Amino acid sequence: MENKWVRAAIPALLIHMSIGTVYCWSVFKATIATQINSSPAKVEWGFSIAIFFLGMSAAFGGRFVEKNIKKASFASMIFFVAGLLGTGLSIHFKSLLGIYLSYGVIMGIGLGIGYLTPVKNLMLWFSKHKGLGTGLAVAGFGLAKVVATPLMEKLLLSVGLVKMFYILACFYAVLMFIAYLLIQRPADYKPSPESSQIKKATILKQPLFISIWFIFYLNITCGLALISQEKDILHVVLEQKGYSETTIIGWIAVVLSLDALFNAFGRLGYSSLSDKLKNRDTSYRILLAAEVLVTLLVVVTGAIDNGFIPIILLMLFVVNASYGGGFSTLPVLLEQYFGMSNISMIHGLALSAWAFAGLSGNQLSSLIVNKLQLSYGIVIVVIFVLYLLAFVLMILSRKLKPVKL
Repeated sequence: MENKWVRAAIPALLIHMSIGTVYCWSVFKATIATQINSSPAKVEWGFSIAIFFLGMSAAFGGRFVEKNIKKASFASMIFFVAGLLGTGLSIHFKSLLGIYLSYGVIMGIGLGIGYLTPVKNLMLWFSKHKGLGTGLAVAGFGLAKVVATPLMEKLLLSVGLVKMFYILACFYAVLMFIAYLLIQRPADYKPSPESSQIKKATILKQPLFISIWFIFYLNITCGLALISQEKDILHVVLEQKGYSETTIIGWIAVVLSLDALFNAFGRLGYSSLSDKLKNRDTSYRILLAAEVLVTLLVVVTGAIDNGFIPIILLMLFVVNASYGGGFSTLPVLLEQYFGMSNISMIHGLALSAWAFAGLSGNQLSSLIVNKLQLSYGIVIVVIFVLYLLAFVLMILSRKLKPVKL
């Protein structure tokens, strides 16, 4: 069936709603630490390694995805499912190294290839609404947390941690295999003969690409620095307000669910907005400006130290939406500057920024709060400064000339 929904949108959602469960890490990371008799800080590196290998496998796998999305989608399924199975097995044998290898390296490779696979395909099928097309897939990545979190919590209670990973592996293997069967390029698509001749070094030397890479890196670093701490920030503020522990837990559950929804809708909203704008970089400037303003508001009002809950919630919702929007608008932004023929490889190289942000984002907040013993208010000050730097870089990048490769 030659249909953009069947051949592009549905498989993209199936793939991204599977691999997007990497953001459910907070659901079970404490349980893993307890079960394998390790510290939460050591276990936390499992997630950081997964994000690092996501970005790096996307960076090095762009050419592979460009050549054959069928093989790429199948490879993603194998690595992702093997990573889940290996994680369950590693927990059973109480092996922290096994978790690093399975959840971090193996699953991370599946994440990177899977993330990249549907993007160009959606842009080809949704040629008149490329932003909407990429937004659909990346929104699935954001929604994965909303859908999978309650499933994981139920499995943890009913079958335990190890069997949960085995069941999830089987479940997502089915979803990703269906995606593999369905995904297909448009019938009239012909790959550009020049696409296989462009070298990565040529792209990496482009000043405009370097600027976009740093902007993307800063946006993800700040997003992860805040998102990784939002549960703790809410707990501290609500506790200061005198709420009971039961009420606090309830509040946090609701807010985290809303955060995930804002993340998903931000991915779809900002990318759809980019379709309506003459210059797609305008949507990126808008989301960065929103992040600058909302973090500045928190800093100026001292919202965290003073317990201004509405302002804190506004910050969390805006940052989550703009964090997601940064991912969904990136492919069409790169396509505007560098053309369509090499977009998978160029997008993959840009995603290497995600790899390094995965190592620095969580650790930035941890350094400020745990090592330096400073308040969460200081975390927001640092995030504000970095967002402002990203916004300034975005403005300056307009003076750089795009290069169609």
